[in-house]
Amino acid sequence: MTADLPHIVDGAAILSRHAMGSGHAGAILRLDLSDGRSAVAKTGAGLEVEAMMLRHLAAHGLPVPAVWHSSPGLLIMEHVDGTGRMTDGAEEHAAELLAALHGITADRYGFAQDTTIGPLPQPNGPMEDWHQFFAERRLLHMARAARDEGRLPAGLSGQVEMLCGKLSGLLGPPGPPSLLHGDIWGGNVLVRGGRVAAFIDPAIYHGDAEVELAFTTLFGTFGQSFFRRYNEIRPLRPGFFEVRRDVYNLYPLLVHVRLFGGSYVGQLRTILDRFAGRP
Repeated sequence: MTADLPHIVDGAAILSRHAMGSGHAGAILRLDLSDGRSAVAKTGAGLEVEAMMLRHLAAHGLPVPAVWHSSPGLLIMEHVDGTGRMTDGAEEHAAELLAALHGITADRYGFAQDTTIGPLPQPNGPMEDWHQFFAERRLLHMARAARDEGRLPAGLSGQVEMLCGKLSGLLGPPGPPSLLHGDIWGGNVLVRGGRVAAFIDPAIYHGDAEVELAFTTLFGTFGQSFFRRYNEIRPLRPGFFEVRRDVYNLYPLLVHVRLFGGSYVGQLRTILDRFAGRP
């Protein structure tokens, strides 16, 4: 790891390095630079895709760490202080930032290349039909992979297939293909001074913005202040909290089933029993 680090990062020399733990891909280090700044270095597979996603979001105005070096197996980016706590003001700021991001649209759902969500491949072959995209590129892709890996019982995989045949009725007319961060949970939102300092670890593509909003409710990332402010900018369609939120959260739950198994299987079953019925 250390032998692969460059000597100079964004015009400054690396003075010292400190372990910050490990991620899905590999090791994570904090680098102290000669001009007083700090950087974060990550190693492992798929980091070229992460660098691309960060640059894409930055180009569209979302605060993310600046990418200072990207090569196969190594990503070095700006270290952002995110030691602040989530406040009502920070939630409102997050709502404004994400509402602006969701205002950036494309002609089709998906993205020009496949991306990742955590360490998992995320296929993005563009489609004009949102229900088809969400079924094939998200739910069925992740469910079949989880089944093949022994993480998802065959019966639940069958229920996912049943539900995919009902998506049009459950979801109704979709929103436009909005640019999404794709992985908004508390650990990926860095706060400083009552405002969002940066979003990290993206999983970008163009999709219905409600997928993003649903994911924020799965682990309690934001509360009422966020949704009140977001609704002022981009009003939510009726039925989001009653139906579509849970249907959309099947995707991150499938991701977590693949990564961690355990209680996520039970959460998945509860939603599938409600909306898909039993095989």
